[in-house]
Amino acid sequence: MSNQKLNQKSTDNMTIAAGTEQDRWARVKGRLRSSVGEDVYSSWFARMDLEQISDESVHLSVPTRFLKSWIQTHYAERVLSCWQAEVPQVHRIDLSVRTPVRAAAPAAKDAKAAEDRPAERSHAADPRAVATVPVSASHEALGGSPLDPRLTFASFVSGRSNTLALAAARQVAEGRRGDPVMFNPLYIHAGVGLGKTHLLQAVTWSGNSSIERKVLYLTAEKFMYGFVAALKTQTALAFKEALRGIDVLVIDDLQFLQGKSTQAEFCHTLNALIDAGRQVVIAADRPPSDLESLDDRVRSRLAGGLVVEMGSLGEELRLEILKSRVAAARVHHASFDVPLPVLEYLAKAITHNGRDLEGAINRLLAHSKLNAQPVTLEMAEREVRDLVRPQEPRRVKIEDIQRVVARQYNVSRSDLLSSRRTANVVRPRQVAMYLAKTLTLRSLPEIGRRFGGRDHTTVLHAVRKIEALVAKDLALSDEVELLKRQLQE
Repeated sequence: MSNQKLNQKSTDNMTIAAGTEQDRWARVKGRLRSSVGEDVYSSWFARMDLEQISDESVHLSVPTRFLKSWIQTHYAERVLSCWQAEVPQVHRIDLSVRTPVRAAAPAAKDAKAAEDRPAERSHAADPRAVATVPVSASHEALGGSPLDPRLTFASFVSGRSNTLALAAARQVAEGRRGDPVMFNPLYIHAGVGLGKTHLLQAVTWSGNSSIERKVLYLTAEKFMYGFVAALKTQTALAFKEALRGIDVLVIDDLQFLQGKSTQAEFCHTLNALIDAGRQVVIAADRPPSDLESLDDRVRSRLAGGLVVEMGSLGEELRLEILKSRVAAARVHHASFDVPLPVLEYLAKAITHNGRDLEGAINRLLAHSKLNAQPVTLEMAEREVRDLVRPQEPRRVKIEDIQRVVARQYNVSRSDLLSSRRTANVVRPRQVAMYLAKTLTLRSLPEIGRRFGGRDHTTVLHAVRKIEALVAKDLALSDEVELLKRQLQE
């Protein structure tokens, strides 16, 4: 037989052997999936590959060290038994981390280019400069919520309303494993479109750039889904252990956390992480005291950390955000230009939130490109007219009401919350409760709780009492109107 035919036969035998190994691996994966359930399999084993079978060992690989550690600790015997059911002579499983092929030089070049472009520090920074940051192993393995590569510290536009929140987020992001935690949890609250999700994802991206800490970003909805799925597949213990092994847990939109069992598990996880010196970062659309659906223990623990409010965007900050959006758009559309008078008009007219500002720039870009026309003030006024909303009144807080009323009637805030029944305290307390009901969206039970733990019927009595007095007492009516103006200014 010629050498060519021998070589061909050898190649064919190797192909058959490889095919046999892969067939066995497919059957083992089927056994593993049946053994642990679809959700657990997808989380921990979906990206495990067969490298080779040699003697009595099977060599497998996974993409991250975290996956390797978790599987070795919790599922090594399960994987071995599934292999032995298919290949009885196997007595050992070797698990390694496969090295990803990365274009290191271009990545470094992009990162340097991003540093050299300070003018493009925009909310929508060039995704190419950010995409080189890998998602951490823990974030992938635990099914973390998706991250937007544009939402980094480099693309965050800071101003007076968000300086403290930005500084606190940076402090968390720059921490190292083992460092003492300065404030825990960090709780950021703000209205829609003011940048809290941007900050939380920036913390996560920053953590992903280092292999030192395990950082996980979850929305409250994703946390609920993960916990319920773990209960259904009887893997709740593994889910809890995985969460409590995180160095930095980032939870967004906490106001959507529902269900007593889910809230209880969140409380246990929160306590376990804080007590172990791990960092927790949380965002919601209101302060902890206003999250009426949450258990008192959770609210108390949240309030015990650093609570930071991100205020509304001032006109100057809105203008900077608009400039950054235009700079980001120019990365892909070099000819796109928005004159400064147009940007100033948009900053003055669109006051609601940052997402409306982004929407305005997107509209101008689309109109300019599709119609091949330059951006003008007249065109901008026409295109964004539905984004120009009436000025909303200032959001009034119960704490503000108590402070202003106490000052007006020369009593202390603690007097309003106390059980004192003297006339000089009862009337101001009733006025404050009335204003809380008419100027806020808080329920009667919540108002009662914020006034020293009173029953909702007490609040209702106070509201009706002041309503009746205002209708016939001109002096009191003027006082109440004055208080309303002070609170809404």
